[in-house]
Amino acid sequence: MLVDRTVPDEEKRCLFLIKKPALTLPSKNPDVSDIPPPNLLSKNSNANDHPVPAKGKPKQLQHPNAHPKPAISHPHPHPHQHPHAHFGISYSPYKADRTCKNQEEVNKDLDRVSEYSFIRIYGTDCDQTRTVTNAARRHNMRVFAGVYDLKDFPGSLDAFGDAVAGPDGKKDWSIFHTIAVGNELVNGGTNSASDVVSAVQTARSVLRAQGYTGPVVTVDTFSVLLDHPELCHVSDYCAANCHAFFDATQRPAGAGAYALEQARSISEKAGGKRTMITESGWPHAGDANGGAIPSVDNQQAAIASLRKSFDHRRGDLVLFTAFDDLWKDDNMYTFNAEKFWGIHGGL
Repeated sequence: MLVDRTVPDEEKRCLFLIKKPALTLPSKNPDVSDIPPPNLLSKNSNANDHPVPAKGKPKQLQHPNAHPKPAISHPHPHPHQHPHAHFGISYSPYKADRTCKNQEEVNKDLDRVSEYSFIRIYGTDCDQTRTVTNAARRHNMRVFAGVYDLKDFPGSLDAFGDAVAGPDGKKDWSIFHTIAVGNELVNGGTNSASDVVSAVQTARSVLRAQGYTGPVVTVDTFSVLLDHPELCHVSDYCAANCHAFFDATQRPAGAGAYALEQARSISEKAGGKRTMITESGWPHAGDANGGAIPSVDNQQAAIASLRKSFDHRRGDLVLFTAFDDLWKDDNMYTFNAEKFWGIHGGL
């Protein structure tokens, strides 16, 4: 049942938060993609302002090669396959009025993006883990699932096992590509790096005990991962959000090279560990960020650039995002483009 709220709980994209009372425009080279919902906007924003992590070293960092990797099908894809095959796509199951989409509506959405190999979701509210996994199975897609924050953690992890449990109680975990613990928690100032490291370790232990053997990661912006390689070390691979649009010097034709360069930098900082770009795209409407201009043509050019740059490693890119997120709010700090990143149109 949908509770009374102003915005879906798990999709609170805290990407531009800083401590009060400062209020400044994003700097020239922000690397974030989204904003918090209206009830969090009072914290104000600056995309490049990263909180100082808690003192003390993270405990029990995992060896980079100690954990599984998601399967990557056909690293050198057939030239005649669909251009989106083996890439991922992000998705949020909310209506424009911020209510939850039902199973039939989620099914219809995934029918439109079934050419992708996996789909990324951000939280567990709206029963989305269940509805999206049900819809994904119809197209042999996998699901990059996650808990958005640590508010109800680790109890929030139960949603994954519940979503894959059959009538006999047996769980088929194979639908999950990856399970993420948090989205940009350090960048948003929600948690310290050491908090997140501890949470990933806890999640891995809990999920392994339930039978899940796939990757467990945390997702943050590429600049945070460069500053905090411990987030890579504790994850089964480095998972970074990266958008060329938020760098005012970038142009859409260079979006792919930009994201690939950041992925390589993160891997180098993390001792050679694999990096996946878990969000990258370009808005088709909104205000210009310097030379980065939203338009339909520019979005198409940026997506083509991303596909080309990651053609040799398609499993390492999640395009952002499937459809326009009309439930979000826009403001000057996101260049009034926040609703308009949908690659496959509005809903």
